[in-house]
Amino acid sequence: MKLAMIFSLLLGLCTIANAQPDGNAHPDHNAVTESSDAIENPFGNPSIPTMDTEAKVAFAEALDLSVLDDLAVFHNGRVKILGTLANETVMNLTGRHKHFDILNKGTGDVAKMKKVSFDPMFTMLDAQIDPMYYLDRPMLGVNYLPLRTVMLNLASADAEKDSVEFNTKGWLKTGMISPRMYNRYASTAFNDYADSPPFRKAIGQLDRSFAVFANSISNLLLVAPDRENDPWLHLGALPADTPARVAAKGFADAWRSGDAEAVNASAIELAAALEAINPQTYPTTRRSIEAIYNKANAFEWGLWTYLFSLILLILAFGTGRKSLIFFGVVALIVAIGFHAFGFTLRSIIAERFAIQNQFESMTGVSLFAAVVGTAIMLWRKQWLFGAAAAGTGFLVLITATQTGIPGEEIGREAAILNTSVLLKYHVTTVLTSYGLVTLGFMCSLFYLGTHYAAKFFPSTQAATAGGDGGTVAAGALGLDSSDGNTGRARTLKDLDTATMTILQLAFWTLGVGILLGAWWADHSWGRWWAFDPKETWALVTWIVYLIVIHARHMQLKDRGLTTAWLSVIGFIVMLWTYFGVNLMLPGLHAYA
Repeated sequence: MKLAMIFSLLLGLCTIANAQPDGNAHPDHNAVTESSDAIENPFGNPSIPTMDTEAKVAFAEALDLSVLDDLAVFHNGRVKILGTLANETVMNLTGRHKHFDILNKGTGDVAKMKKVSFDPMFTMLDAQIDPMYYLDRPMLGVNYLPLRTVMLNLASADAEKDSVEFNTKGWLKTGMISPRMYNRYASTAFNDYADSPPFRKAIGQLDRSFAVFANSISNLLLVAPDRENDPWLHLGALPADTPARVAAKGFADAWRSGDAEAVNASAIELAAALEAINPQTYPTTRRSIEAIYNKANAFEWGLWTYLFSLILLILAFGTGRKSLIFFGVVALIVAIGFHAFGFTLRSIIAERFAIQNQFESMTGVSLFAAVVGTAIMLWRKQWLFGAAAAGTGFLVLITATQTGIPGEEIGREAAILNTSVLLKYHVTTVLTSYGLVTLGFMCSLFYLGTHYAAKFFPSTQAATAGGDGGTVAAGALGLDSSDGNTGRARTLKDLDTATMTILQLAFWTLGVGILLGAWWADHSWGRWWAFDPKETWALVTWIVYLIVIHARHMQLKDRGLTTAWLSVIGFIVMLWTYFGVNLMLPGLHAYA
């Protein structure tokens, strides 16, 4: 009866409407810098391309553009380095971290196709200096397969009319179309499928990709201002006879002629000339930090080290070998080091505690969970917590870095997030609670695995009833196996205790986080509570764990199994609160 009343309360909370105040919108993200004046191209007018794909690959391999990586450029509301702009440009163009092309090797029956990738800096500059080369090559990413299919079918039909060979399947596999295809067929595709929201969304993204291809030259705000708060200038705004403009022109001329040695020399001259303009306002240390952040790739190193740690600790769970435990724990600590390194650098670059968008919050929640799980592991001397921490770190980080979660680019935060210092305490506490929820979920999986393995595979029950399996589980839980009391029941009991330790921490931490959020809302929006979807579902998540604690005091047949399944349900509700509400429902937390 009590549980029914609580679930009725949940349903009632989810039906209450909300209003969204002004000032909550996230700052606009502009892949291309807008300019009211015509911009003179510092690289000169493009010409007919002189290189084929094979020559382009050889030319790219002979270049050394590293001197340009840490040049300062103003883009999207902040000063960043040119290497970061190149990464963002290629992602906006192609939907990938690196652009690739197909190189034909051999002829006739021995023809082979080779996939070749290009450095983002090369791709960005090549598209600006030699754009004609890309007009009929795969360049604009189209992730929505139906739109890509429609565009390529239109291109194939025209090619058939002109008796031109066109490999539709090959183009489909690239995931891209050419700029010329966009010009010819985008409007037709839009008109034919205007009633389809997915098509409209995909065509909107394609429009933005083409805008980057056509106008990325306007992003070259490389000239530092006289005074710190003055606007940065475009390279093309300098007089044609200044050293920077002369170097840029020589750089582009050498590029078009394929003279790699001259390009490398001109790149050094261009970098030196730009740094010499207003050195009193030209950033120094911050550029180096951002360059380290880009090159270190700390989050990816961290996620694979988390996976290595998880594998070692699970193998240790199955074999009981202390060496695997040792190396698994060492790998976990190294993974946390990579993770914390990337998080710290990002916070320094963003000049704020980096937890204010979806990508940042995911890197934060996984870091907090890994640290808490490791601390509990060391405190309780139960390395099962370490396995849960490693699993959480891996799953959350790989989702953040490999699935296109919004917010990977370092940008400005919504103005509403600057209204009170309470924000970082509120968000950090809530994210820590979500990390604990995930840790509890991982421990519940261990419980469910042990329970159902013994139920459906009786041979394992014999092993866990006091044989090797029982000893292994005892090691995972930090138990003393010398008295032989390490059977399946004891294993499940201690797994249940581990799960409840985490879930109770999650319950109290989330409760404090919700209260801090209400306090912050009063500072920021002038009210404590408005049943915004995020607020409502955070409360729903908290109530789920209230049910978990309530269920522990009820006369249930198997409290441990019930707790484990409720933990799984709570994790699913948390995922909806964390992702679904942010990405699918309108509300006050649309910036998150």
